[in-house]
Amino acid sequence: MSHQNPTDDEIREILTTVKTVAVAGASDKTSRPVYRVSEFLQQQGMRTIPVNPRLAGKEVLGENAYARLQDIPEPVDMVDCFINSARVGPIVDDAIEIGAKVVWLQLDVIDEAAAARATRAGLTVVMNRCPAIEWRRLGLAGAAS
Repeated sequence: MSHQNPTDDEIREILTTVKTVAVAGASDKTSRPVYRVSEFLQQQGMRTIPVNPRLAGKEVLGENAYARLQDIPEPVDMVDCFINSARVGPIVDDAIEIGAKVVWLQLDVIDEAAAARATRAGLTVVMNRCPAIEWRRLGLAGAAS
């Protein structure tokens, strides 16, 4: 059985209630989509915490970067995965371990088995979508142009 994404109402609920987002695969390069999406989410009032072993100990968009999800010293509502589909499974498992409520797999990031594990663990899973695109598509208040 293939994963079914949440309804528009459920995605709207996620985007308007999530406060802290761990961004797996974060980058400090302003030209990268992950940087621009992180910046967009910050503009909507979310806190984005960069997760990337190469950036651990550095600052990205005003936030300390961490090597792993488990290194983040506070609760995380959502893990946004900007990594290759072949590498997303362990990140999803880490999201389950840290008690995240939502795992969001970016455009072209697809892992049915990881999505099924997260769903079984009680997490909401959004796959092959971008939160910035969904924010605009749903016409949510405060959307940057």
